[in-house]
Amino acid sequence: MTEAQHLRHAILSAALETSNHGETPTTGTLYIPLSHLKALRLDASVVVGGRGVGKSFWTAALRAPELRATIGAALPELDIELFTGHSEKQDDPAYPTEDEFAQLLARGYQTLDIWKAVIHRWIAAKNQTTVPTQSWPETLEWQKNSPHESAALMRQPRSWKGLILFDALDRTSRDWQQMDEIVRGLLQAILWLKSFNGLYGKVFLREDQAERTVFNFPDASKLKASRADLNWARHDLHGLLWQRLINAPQQHGELLREQLPASLYSQRNGIYLLNDEMKRETEQQREAFAKLAGPWMGKDKRRGVPYTWSVSHLADGRGQASPRSFLAAIKEATEETCDRYPDHPQALHYESIKRGIQKASGIRVSELEEDYPWISTVMEPLCGLTLPCEFDVFETHWQTSFPNGPSSIQSHRLPAQHSEKGWQGIVEDLKRLGIMETKKDGRLDMPDLYRVGFGLGRRGGVKPQNK
Repeated sequence: MTEAQHLRHAILSAALETSNHGETPTTGTLYIPLSHLKALRLDASVVVGGRGVGKSFWTAALRAPELRATIGAALPELDIELFTGHSEKQDDPAYPTEDEFAQLLARGYQTLDIWKAVIHRWIAAKNQTTVPTQSWPETLEWQKNSPHESAALMRQPRSWKGLILFDALDRTSRDWQQMDEIVRGLLQAILWLKSFNGLYGKVFLREDQAERTVFNFPDASKLKASRADLNWARHDLHGLLWQRLINAPQQHGELLREQLPASLYSQRNGIYLLNDEMKRETEQQREAFAKLAGPWMGKDKRRGVPYTWSVSHLADGRGQASPRSFLAAIKEATEETCDRYPDHPQALHYESIKRGIQKASGIRVSELEEDYPWISTVMEPLCGLTLPCEFDVFETHWQTSFPNGPSSIQSHRLPAQHSEKGWQGIVEDLKRLGIMETKKDGRLDMPDLYRVGFGLGRRGGVKPQNK
C-alpha cells in the first residue's frame, strides 16, 4: 500500500464519533478548546450551546473522575464532588422524569421547589442525613412542612465541595410554556444554591431555551453575568481532529503522529496532547491538514483551500459549525476516497471532501429531527427547490401542503415556537436555529449544512443528497 492508503486506514481507526448520548468519553478523545475553559469554570452557572457543540459531552466528561483529573490540569478547581441533577437518562432516580414533572406540576408543586428537592436529596445523601425519598411528593411535602430541617441540612458543616450538573432540559416537557417554567425554576434554584459556600450548579441550555423567558425573575442578571457559550472556531475543530488522530490505536497513531513535527505534541500518562500551536489557527495547523487533503479543493486555487472549505461549508446560518458534523465529514471523506480514489496521492480527495459534507448534512438533519420533529415536516414540501428564492415561493408550497396553516402541524416533542404568527413565524424559528438566512436582497437562503440534507439545490453549490 502507498503511504496515502496507510494514512486512510489510520484515520478510520481513530475515534471520529462524538454522539455519546451521555456515555463517558475516553481520555484520548478529550479536547478542551481554549474558549471552553470559561464554560467549565465553577463560576459559569449557565452554559449555552446548540446541538452537537458539547453540552452532553462536557456533562459526561465532568462526571468521570479520570477525565476530570485531565481537565484539572487546566482547571484545578474541578477537583470537586460531582452530581447529576438532570441528564438525557430518564431512568435515573436522582431527578424526576418527564411524566413525573407533569404529574408534580398538575398537583400544584412549584418548579423551584421541585429542583430544591433534587438538591436536598443530593446533599442529604452526601452528608449521610436521612430525608424522605420514597417519592417526589414525599420529599416535597417534607420541604414544605419542615422548613427548619431543610434549612439546617443546607447549613450543615461539609468536608467536601460539590458541583451539580443539569443537562438535556428539553426532555422535561413537550410544552414550551411548561418547559419555560421548569427551566426558570431551575435557574432560581441555582441562584439559591449560590448562597451556600462550596456548592455550585451548572446548567447546560440550548440556545432557543436561553432566548425565551427563563430569565424573567428577580436577580436573574447575576446568572446572566456568569453565562458562557460553547462555540467552535475553525482552529478548534482542526485541533479536535488532530487530538483524535494522534491518539489512534497502535501503529495507526504512530503513522499519524509522524505527520506532525514532534514539537507539536507531548505525551502524558499514555495520552498524546497537542501543544498550543496546534490549538490555534497557525501555519503549522494549516500545513498539517494540507498533508492529508492537499493544497486545493480542485486542480488549482480557484476552488478554495481544504482547511477553510471543509469548515465553512459545515457552518449554519450563524456561522457556527459543530464538532460532530466536522468529524463525520472527515470520516466519510476518508471512506469515500478509499472507494473511489484509492490511488490519489493524498489521504483525502477534494471530491470526497464534498461528499463528506453531504454525509454530515444528512447526520445534522437527523439530529435536528430528534430535537425538533416539526422541522422535517415543514421542509419536506420545499425539497427540490433551488435557492435562494423569495418567501412567497416557500409560502405557496407550504399552503398547498398545509392549508390549515402551521398550527396544524403535529409534533411529539416541542413544537415550533412562533407558529401562531403563520409561515413568517416558521421562517423566524428556522432563522433562529441557523437553518435559514435572509440575503441582502431579501431572498431566503440556507447554508449548505442544511440545504443539502433537506434536498434543496443551489447553482454551483454542493449537490443535495438523492432522496
